[in-house]
Amino acid sequence: MFLKRFFYKFTNTEKYIEYKKDLWIQEKRKILKSGFEDKLRKIQENISNKKELSFLHSGHLGDIINSLPVIKELSKTHKCNFYIKANKPLPKKNIGYKHPKDMVYLNDRLVNMILPLLKYQDYISNVKKHQEEEIDIDLDLFQKIPMNFNLDEVRWYFQLTGVQTDLSIPYLTVNAHEKIKDKVVIMRSLRRKNIFINYKFLKKYENLLFLGVKDEYEDLKKEVPHLEFYDCEDFLEAAKIIKSSKFFLGNSSFGFTIAEGLKVPRLMESFPDFPMIYPIGNHGYDFYFQDHLEKWFNFLYKLKN
Repeated sequence: MFLKRFFYKFTNTEKYIEYKKDLWIQEKRKILKSGFEDKLRKIQENISNKKELSFLHSGHLGDIINSLPVIKELSKTHKCNFYIKANKPLPKKNIGYKHPKDMVYLNDRLVNMILPLLKYQDYISNVKKHQEEEIDIDLDLFQKIPMNFNLDEVRWYFQLTGVQTDLSIPYLTVNAHEKIKDKVVIMRSLRRKNIFINYKFLKKYENLLFLGVKDEYEDLKKEVPHLEFYDCEDFLEAAKIIKSSKFFLGNSSFGFTIAEGLKVPRLMESFPDFPMIYPIGNHGYDFYFQDHLEKWFNFLYKLKN
């Protein structure tokens, strides 16, 4: 196989491209037929035959929030329980960027921080850290779907469960924050920064508040010296601040998944190399280039809530 690929690569470009495509197709079909298809059918059986469903997730924080539209839809006909598993190891291939030192998807601290936000959602009957509970729908299976992951992250779970819903409707609910209101709330991951833009223009705007990790704040403060920082008690408080904001600005980070779930006015710094998040409905905008960032920021800044 290696010799054939090597031979085509240097003697027949068209054959080489066709050969690589065939290998890709074979690999995807192999994944589907090696047990994944059976797991999809089992999920359908559980949805059809059970009145109470238990869900498991142990992935990144944003992935957990992105699974909520499916759970909310199923809660119309089922009692839904959500279990979050801590300390699942990251695959070695994913350890190429900064993560918690224990190299897991979710350590205990992060699980404890997200549980209050999940418990606040009235369509979920029970939320807790997973121990030995029986699971009907393992949401982690989305990572094994044999497809291109440039699909909108929220829709991964549509393909896993066969459930679809209107993504313009909020699927996160929180009350307003008691004290912090009308700020331009910013969360910006260092890992998904768009190389085409900068934030120096924010020097002429007031009431800018950064939530998230301190080193991410320090990085943006180099361009925006008057940027404020707030250290949230947990992600429920973060969601309350975003709910109470003038609007939200962020990139492919956990913060934007919260803003998207709440459907507050929001502006998304898209990542050119791997776009996976697309604002849907209710003053949700995205950008790749500087002029568009400044245009939509100014629009949302003048928008009356």
